[in-house]
Amino acid sequence: MENHVVTLENRERITINQVLDVDAFDEQNLWANIKEGTIVISGENLNIEKLDLKEGTLVVSGTIYAFSYGEKKTREKRKFIHYFKKP
Repeated sequence: MENHVVTLENRERITINQVLDVDAFDEQNLWANIKEGTIVISGENLNIEKLDLKEGTLVVSGTIYAFSYGEKKTREKRKFIHYFKKP
């Protein structure tokens, strides 16, 4: 089993592995799903340098103020109901 690793370099570049996808991103925040839950990066002038979902690697640059973990999301099953009108 591969270990989850986060590397923060001088608060200017963060590398994260085991990334499954990125939910949302702007210049101040990034929300990503990792194998064990979620991770949120907060900062200024954030930029995705690398996103390789096959490798599971995410590299973000900018001024990084904080990063934090969240609980793993559970996706609710959605039910679709179709209504058919008779002519």
